[in-house]
Amino acid sequence: MEIKKYYGKVILFGEYSMIFGSPALLMPLYTGESHWDYIWRNHGKKNYSSNRSLNVFANYLEKDNYFLENIDIQKFRAELKKGLFLDSCIPSGYGVGSSGALTAAVYDRFKSKEIDDLMVLKKFLGDMENCFHGSSSGLDPLQCYLGKPFILTEDKKIQVLDNDFVPENIHIFLIDSKIKSETKALVNYFKEQRENPRYLKAFDELYYPFVGRCINSLVAGKVDEFFDDLTQLSYYQTVMLRPMITDNMLPLFSLKRKDVHFQIKICGSGGGGYFLGFADDKDATNAFMQEHDFPITWVI
Repeated sequence: MEIKKYYGKVILFGEYSMIFGSPALLMPLYTGESHWDYIWRNHGKKNYSSNRSLNVFANYLEKDNYFLENIDIQKFRAELKKGLFLDSCIPSGYGVGSSGALTAAVYDRFKSKEIDDLMVLKKFLGDMENCFHGSSSGLDPLQCYLGKPFILTEDKKIQVLDNDFVPENIHIFLIDSKIKSETKALVNYFKEQRENPRYLKAFDELYYPFVGRCINSLVAGKVDEFFDDLTQLSYYQTVMLRPMITDNMLPLFSLKRKDVHFQIKICGSGGGGYFLGFADDKDATNAFMQEHDFPITWVI
């Protein structure tokens, strides 16, 4: 029997700005995956830790009838007693969907009924994931559940894309900042900033438009236009989301190279973990990153 896998995710565009209603673009991270297993079949310290974490998650879900309408908590509890755990190689605190995959896996295995409306499902999964982050949009677990790239449009619809939607001459990679991120603190910081009318105005007029432009030019395969838009977006991240950029990554945001289109941005909440890079030349990018000791993982 084939083991079902739950992949991590990458928010290519829309982190933070989706709170203002901007579009967002997400895709699976096929290099990070998780699947269900039992401790009696696979011993290990982290497996016991996963089982304990799932028990805490079950406690959270059990407190609210809203979750119990869609999650078979009795079945969940029974499986946990048998030693069920989620075997995952998705790094925690790196912005690539470790909690999203866990949430999606629990919903998928223990749902008592299917939620067909994707926006309703997004909210339900987000409320589940609040257990880990305090405030979740639901996009991460929805991506992990669907396992396909999609756009959340400005009119709040889910537009599922083909797996090969990225043009052949645009390559996407992750850079390991070697620092663990604390999502909740960064989300709280951003919430505080958006209470400032001047910040809101600047974010709305300067940052917000480039999110949609990056998504549109990437999906349309307009390479030069895409990198121009991305350069502007990355610059505004250094201005408006500076705490989300670790000091060791900041120089890469302003790096200009004549031999290759190259630009990076935050990945997920930022503040550590992975940062997201785009380039049109894999070999040149690999050589540069190796020279400067930045471990990278190619997404595409």
